[in-house]
Amino acid sequence: MQKITDRLLSWASMLEENTEQQARTTARMPFVFPHLALMPDAHLGLGATVGSVIPTLGAVMPAAVGVDIGCGMIAVRTQFGKADLPSDLQPLREQIERAVPLSAGASNRKVVATAEPRIAELETMAEAAGFDPAWAHGGWRNQLGTLGSGNHFIEVSLDEQDRVWLFLHSGSRGVGNKIAQRHIAVAKRMMQRWWIELPDPDLAYLVEGTPEFDRYIAELRWAQHFALLNREEMMDRVVRQLSEVLGRQVDEQERINCHHNFTQRETHWGKSVWVSRKGAIQAAAGQPGLIPGSMGTASYVVEGLGNKPSLESSPHGAGRLFSRSAARRTFTHEQLREAMAGIEYRDTDAFLDEIPAAYKPIDQVMADATDLVTIRHTLRQVVNVKGD
Repeated sequence: MQKITDRLLSWASMLEENTEQQARTTARMPFVFPHLALMPDAHLGLGATVGSVIPTLGAVMPAAVGVDIGCGMIAVRTQFGKADLPSDLQPLREQIERAVPLSAGASNRKVVATAEPRIAELETMAEAAGFDPAWAHGGWRNQLGTLGSGNHFIEVSLDEQDRVWLFLHSGSRGVGNKIAQRHIAVAKRMMQRWWIELPDPDLAYLVEGTPEFDRYIAELRWAQHFALLNREEMMDRVVRQLSEVLGRQVDEQERINCHHNFTQRETHWGKSVWVSRKGAIQAAAGQPGLIPGSMGTASYVVEGLGNKPSLESSPHGAGRLFSRSAARRTFTHEQLREAMAGIEYRDTDAFLDEIPAAYKPIDQVMADATDLVTIRHTLRQVVNVKGD
């Protein structure tokens, strides 16, 4: 841990100057208490830094939660071992790709039977919160069970004992994004109404006790739950496809589902605060968590150490070194193929912006996080599924 200022602590050994400056700016917001915690994978974000943990008194900054509300990871440990997998993994990849709509999920044109109870749960939750998610996305029901693009992925992996794990990364899809964008805009209008000048417009905030704040929290909680159920639905489909390929039912030994873009009430230093984790997971003592690497690198199943200065948090992944456009300018399709050697994946230059070299080395991120989490399992992927 490095103390940058009284209001900013950092666990990042690889920290770009513009990222540190952005974090300093956020940490100076008057309602941040007691300090902002910067995770090992920190990198520049919209308004607030990705990889930051921001505790606030009486206010929340919607952009400090992020636009993919509730984005996170889910993993299942199966009873299978490496020897149970077929030598040709392409059919398994293709089965998964057929079962889970990729990219924007436009091919998911109806609610499948397995998703219906989850849709009903979300409808009941929205009704109790007094809003209709259709204002944000008319097809939100069809999006439940869709992966998305960018850094969202599905993987079949092996741990240090060659046990088979299923691993998945996704969030609240288009409906969560629209909810976030709307409340970021509302917060900006509130700043203008109150004549509040900010060092960055994307640090606009909503004040607890106002109708705008209450509406944001209600819709945020709904989107967080959508994201969690979305991952559950996709994982159930991946489990089913693995069962069909291997001809045996999957016996789930363990299932972990955790957010890394969210806010919730917690108590720290004797005060009840809103803790916004933007690109960070909660890591209370004994709490299981998931930290993925990039395409072609290791991922980790971890257990929190309850580190108090970090506000019981840990990194959420590798963290970008190159923007998507910079990665496309810098790396080649052949370099991507070299990085993915030995992994079954869809060979296309559409994934060039996700090449491992575009990210910080996950091993260094985990070394920086040694007082935040302990590593339970190290996973290496054998199948990778992504949306264009």
